[in-house]
Amino acid sequence: MQNPVHPQVRAFASRVRQWGRWQLGALLIVLMSTLILLSYLAYTAVFAREVVLHELQLLLIYIVPLLSVVFPVLFYLVLKLDDALRFVDESALAERQLNQSMQENIRQLHYEIEERKKAFQAKRRAIEELRREISERRKTEHELAEQSLLIRSIVDSSPDLFYYRDEKGLLASCNKMFERIMEKPMAELIGQNLATLYAHDSPQAAILSEYEQTAPETELTLDIEFKQLDGVVTWFEMRHLPFYDRQGRYIGLLGFGRDITSRKLAEQALEKAYQDKGQFIATLSHELRTPLNGIVGLTRRLLGSELNAEQFSWANTIFTSSETLGNIFNDIIDLDKIDRRELDIIYESVHLQRFLQDIANFAQLICQQKGLDFVMETSGELDCYLLLDATRLRQVLWNLLSNAVKFTSAGHVTLSCALQNEQLCIGIADTGIGIAGHELDRIFDMYYKSQDGQRLSIVGSGIGLSVARSLIEAMSGSINVQSERGVGSQFTLQLPAVLASAPMNTIGMCCPSLTILLVEDVPLNADIAIALLEQRGHTVIHADTGEDALALLETEDELDLVLLDMQLPDMDGDVIARYIRAEPRLVNLPVVMLSANVRKAQDMLSDVRLDGVLSKPLNTDKLDYLLLELFAPSLLQRQKKGSGVSSRGLDTQQVLEPHSDVLDLLTLQSYLQSLGKEGMQRSIKLFAQLLPGYINKLLEAAVQQHEAELQSNAHKLKGAAAAIGLLWVQEQAKLLEETPLIRAGLERRILDLHFTAEQHLTTLQQYIEQY
Repeated sequence: MQNPVHPQVRAFASRVRQWGRWQLGALLIVLMSTLILLSYLAYTAVFAREVVLHELQLLLIYIVPLLSVVFPVLFYLVLKLDDALRFVDESALAERQLNQSMQENIRQLHYEIEERKKAFQAKRRAIEELRREISERRKTEHELAEQSLLIRSIVDSSPDLFYYRDEKGLLASCNKMFERIMEKPMAELIGQNLATLYAHDSPQAAILSEYEQTAPETELTLDIEFKQLDGVVTWFEMRHLPFYDRQGRYIGLLGFGRDITSRKLAEQALEKAYQDKGQFIATLSHELRTPLNGIVGLTRRLLGSELNAEQFSWANTIFTSSETLGNIFNDIIDLDKIDRRELDIIYESVHLQRFLQDIANFAQLICQQKGLDFVMETSGELDCYLLLDATRLRQVLWNLLSNAVKFTSAGHVTLSCALQNEQLCIGIADTGIGIAGHELDRIFDMYYKSQDGQRLSIVGSGIGLSVARSLIEAMSGSINVQSERGVGSQFTLQLPAVLASAPMNTIGMCCPSLTILLVEDVPLNADIAIALLEQRGHTVIHADTGEDALALLETEDELDLVLLDMQLPDMDGDVIARYIRAEPRLVNLPVVMLSANVRKAQDMLSDVRLDGVLSKPLNTDKLDYLLLELFAPSLLQRQKKGSGVSSRGLDTQQVLEPHSDVLDLLTLQSYLQSLGKEGMQRSIKLFAQLLPGYINKLLEAAVQQHEAELQSNAHKLKGAAAAIGLLWVQEQAKLLEETPLIRAGLERRILDLHFTAEQHLTTLQQYIEQY
């Protein structure tokens, strides 16, 4: 605690320093002397004493010197005391500051000691964690090494080949199988560009050919044929998968090759069996239809003659059996087409009421033969035209009606038809033996026959309903059945109802004589087209190559129309079409494209203005209609107004020609009406002369594996066969044209085509002679 005297001493010392020691001393001496004198005078005045001057002088003599000594000494002591007190205060302050600094240093030291303890503990924990991580990493590395060794062993022992290429295309890794195929150890392959390491004629070139297919950054799967030097052939399914880093940059490619030899052999065997089955069906069609048709025709004539009851019964049994055999055979043919996915649905404009009447006539006939009543029920407006495949729908309805009559011993068969809500609904009901409920789900299965004892006694193949369902589904429809055992069955068909217009009759309508440039490379097609056009009074200039066509276009000034084949030996038809549209002099010249594939031709020339596309072989009705539309539109319009027919009914994509298994009957009838027997016989003779040449060129292309040459000659054979109505030959040539080149069994297939084509030529000649 601070002494209370200290402030007074400090204040007095401050006054001494302020006034000066001598000045203040002198002043105090004067004041003190005056005070003493006044006190002396007061004392004498009180006590009535006389002032003694001598005493007064003595007093001043003693007091003034004394005060002169006392006050300086006092001032000195006060100043010294003040200095001492100041020193003491400063020392105390310095001590306090030092203590505070020491305490702060001690606290900092304690903090640092604690922090170092924490850091030391953290360091110990980090060291322990590092030791544990090192231990785990060593363990992981050991496990990875074992797994890598295991994976490497698995990869090396795999029968599939494996390799890895970096972004530069250099081999980075491979397995033992790849070494065996490449016939080099891994040490010689690593870091090499395999495409340059092997010659193009080496067996390994087949494996490396995948590099040339597409960019390495693209995922790719190819079937590769690997022919070893010892003649052994192995097939590999080669796959390569690109690798990318996180930035999407291509960093390498991983390739796999799986041995699929057994699968390929199985596919080839299956393909051969498939072809053999098709050939068998085609042979069956040719060999059995003719005698079967003879049996049916002669039996029908026999039934129309005078027979007694027993003879009539025998003849009727023969007729029914042969007709049943024909139906079964038709089902087998359709079944084969369905299996090969070659079933064609050919729509045409059909008058619904007349179509149903034809079906009703057939049903009435077979019902009368068995003593059954036939009932027909209709609802809705049926006096209209629909786009239907009349042949296929008729086949289905005949099958269902035959089954209804077959399984009905008494009662009636009902044919019902309703047209509403853009749906055509046809029902066939009977009062026969019916179908058990547990068999309804399987009644449309292939080869399924009811286990009912009543049904087992009735002859049937078990494929008719399956074929019927396939045909209806191919027409975008549905078929279902409802039945109760002992009461009867009802089959219901539902098909989309697309309204159409009646086909226009162009007989008696003709257009002015024209000068037509026909560009066609197949002689038979050209011969028939020229005959058809000349018969109609037109002048035809023929060119069999693209160069000849271009030359004629440059020199001929009186051309009215160009009939242009889509595929020529030296260039495609679209090149000529584009030339015509680019030439100012020819820009308005009508161009009609001829193609076996109308849709494909339209797609290829979608950017070129065409005046029409006709399918090959030429249909005379379509040809006449197109010529009228281009060169006699007023006559055509008057005919439309007079008949109330819209041209929509003749849409080439909607009205398609019916066909049989061997001959295109509609095309043949059209050509016979236009060219006559003699013209068709000349065409058949020309085809017979051209056929060996086509076959020899096909065989040569197959042996030399020239796919382009094979497809070109197959296209020519297809066009020539279509020109005389050989439908089966046309379809087989189309398969050769569109199917990728497969060497296995190809020569045999071409020879079989030649043999069957000659047989079909005989059938065609017989048909022409009987016409």
